[in-house]
Amino acid sequence: MPAGVCGCCGPLRPRYKRLVDNIFPEDPKDGLSKSDMEKLTFYAVSAPEKLDRIGAYLAERLSRDVVRHRYGYVVIAMEALDQLLMACHSQSIKPFVESFLHMVAKLLESREPDLQVLGTNSFVKFANIEEDTPSYHRRYDFFVSQFSAMCHSMHEDTDTRNRIRVAGIKGLQGVVRKTVNDELQAIIWEPQHMDKLIPSMLFNMQDGEEPDRTGHPSTPSGTGQDGEENPAVLAENCFRELLGRAAYGNMNNAVRPVLVHLDNHHLWDPNDFAVSCFRIIMYSIQAQHSHHVIQQVLNHLDTNNKSTPRVRAGIVQVLLETVAIAAKGSVGPTVLEVFNTLLKHLRMSVDFELGESSRRNSACSVSSGRGKESEERIVQNAIIQTIGFFGGNLPDYQRAEVMMFIMGKVPVYGTPCHTLDTVKIGHRGTKRIQTMLLSSLIMVTSGFKSKSMSTALPPSFLDPLFSISLMEDSELRQLVLEILHNIIDRHDNRAKLRGIRIIPNVAALKIKREKISKQDIAFMKKHGQQLYRHIYLGCKEEDNNHKNFELLFTTLAIVTIELANEEVVIDLIRLSIALQEMCLINEENMPMFIRCGIMASVAAYLNFLSQMIANPPFCQHVSKVIEMRSVEALFLLPEHIFKDKCPLPESLDKEDKHLYFQTADIAECLAGPGYNAERLSVPYIPQVTDEDRLTRRKSFVDTISLQVDIMPNSLPDKQSQLAEEITFATLKKAIDTTGLEEQEREKRRQLMEKFQKAPFEEIAAHCESKANMLHDRLAQIFELTIRPPPSPSGVVSISAGHTQHPSVPVYEMKFPDLCVY
Repeated sequence: MPAGVCGCCGPLRPRYKRLVDNIFPEDPKDGLSKSDMEKLTFYAVSAPEKLDRIGAYLAERLSRDVVRHRYGYVVIAMEALDQLLMACHSQSIKPFVESFLHMVAKLLESREPDLQVLGTNSFVKFANIEEDTPSYHRRYDFFVSQFSAMCHSMHEDTDTRNRIRVAGIKGLQGVVRKTVNDELQAIIWEPQHMDKLIPSMLFNMQDGEEPDRTGHPSTPSGTGQDGEENPAVLAENCFRELLGRAAYGNMNNAVRPVLVHLDNHHLWDPNDFAVSCFRIIMYSIQAQHSHHVIQQVLNHLDTNNKSTPRVRAGIVQVLLETVAIAAKGSVGPTVLEVFNTLLKHLRMSVDFELGESSRRNSACSVSSGRGKESEERIVQNAIIQTIGFFGGNLPDYQRAEVMMFIMGKVPVYGTPCHTLDTVKIGHRGTKRIQTMLLSSLIMVTSGFKSKSMSTALPPSFLDPLFSISLMEDSELRQLVLEILHNIIDRHDNRAKLRGIRIIPNVAALKIKREKISKQDIAFMKKHGQQLYRHIYLGCKEEDNNHKNFELLFTTLAIVTIELANEEVVIDLIRLSIALQEMCLINEENMPMFIRCGIMASVAAYLNFLSQMIANPPFCQHVSKVIEMRSVEALFLLPEHIFKDKCPLPESLDKEDKHLYFQTADIAECLAGPGYNAERLSVPYIPQVTDEDRLTRRKSFVDTISLQVDIMPNSLPDKQSQLAEEITFATLKKAIDTTGLEEQEREKRRQLMEKFQKAPFEEIAAHCESKANMLHDRLAQIFELTIRPPPSPSGVVSISAGHTQHPSVPVYEMKFPDLCVY
């Protein structure tokens, strides 16, 4: 009886089980029964409450078939699940999805590549379905881990390995698509998931056959695979899609795993792959998120501050790529942060270089030390290039701020420099930093166009720049002049003036110029004398070479084009004549090459100036002098003096007036309306400031050091220091006692003429310089004579038989009550 009951229970099985069983043929090779599948689908749509039971029963059969290795039935079961999933979109699909994901997980856990690929394809189809309501309890942690593991497959067979990797990448792409738009699934952006997603994609991108890829989508190389089957291409597309969906708060979690992957796989040197990754990142993310990426790279550079020079250089070059792309869009608040970090690492690189150099000189091997030093130069050049490129791509208003920021970092002797401690790195390190910062300023100022010179060259920028122009280093002076050219030359005329020469026809150069604005006229009235002074002093430096003179000539020419009105033209002519007189008198015993170089530069400039102002008599006078030099004194022309083997004369005879430009003749040429030619009779004398002391050199008027001996009895040991310094000028003055009255009368006449005809700005500058000199002398005298009294608690010391009292600060002195108020 029990057997009979069991025998008649077969037809009483639930209908959904019978429909599910009917879709499986006797021979799995026959595939899914379409007619029976249609009946099952119709039943599921008609009775959606049965979906969860259908899914559970299918999952049960699939698990059994997987264990028994009946893979044909596994394929049929997954095909049936896919069709049911695509056909049913009711609320009851949620429990069915859980059964579906459970079956996919079973397939992914198997060791058979075909089953892993089959499960992945089903998951991708599921990921493309848009659900009406969000899921509150569904999690994809297992799928992220499993798909990431498939992306790192190292199967022996190449085709199988690629199939598994492609399946893993597609699975991750499906997870991303399924979760990024679901607010309840924001957990996918957490670090534990990003640390698996991002490295899996980068691993396949790195393992591709295109090592030198750009930031734009790649195409498959000749491997016989299309883009869908090429792991590298598919991983890159998935990487782009993930970054494109990253929100504001998720950028850090998305970028940090990239940096960690590059560290772990030593991909900063060489850094081709790192550069391509960050190009992809910058082109994929939203523009307003760019500063997050830049900040991450800056922080990573700080973290690797003690890494090898090539690693640091690789990170800096990646930073260059990111800021180059970000500068075209929104950079955010990180502009000065970028420069501050880069300058800090520039200083650190100089410290490393000098430290290695000193150790090499003491004990280390020469070859290894030189290699380390050259590698640090790679870091420094990369930093300079990044600073310059980033600054050069900023808008003008931000570029002006960056120029001020960098100039504030340049160490200048005599001025406080809080950001770069130059005491520890010494003169050599200071010069290295000055050179590199000025080089970066050249790149930042390249292409800079300012409508007003007072805005582009404020005193806080101009004063330290001019101080550097007086350094006893020709390379630094060249950099300063090139910076001035970039700022002043607003019409790009420099290329037409390249090469110091006698230009036969200036009009053929087609110089671009505009009418001088009132703001620029005011700028020249305020700073013109300062500019003339530095040109004057820069010309007579003994280490000047061809490039220095060429840049000085270009400076005069650009000032003439951009900033010269009638008054400035007269000042420039006076400056040129003063340079000529300085070479003829030669009070400072300059080398003959320098004297001839200055004379040739003056000739080239006056030839240019006479044609620019279109004054025929002036042009004729200049041409006549140049013609006479071409016959009698080739060494006074730029085309000859700057050749390698130009013969130099033993002396320059002032009596050969036909070889020099004469003030009276020029004044006669400029007589008439427009120019105040009478001012040409007043010789140009550069104003004296404290800049010579700041740049560790003596001013041209500071040839006699006046020191007063007040207390000879109390300071016997310092009598030799307090005596007047004997110089060539004092000896000459002591010997030459004839004609003192005539010289005094001539000096008075010149002084009266100067105050009558010289411009107010020059007189004010001259008086101010005298006041500064007087103040400095008085300060020296007071320093030598005034000795504050000791306090009652002071200690008396005996030295060389004399009593000496130590100096006491004012706040420690004891004053009588009547003196205190």
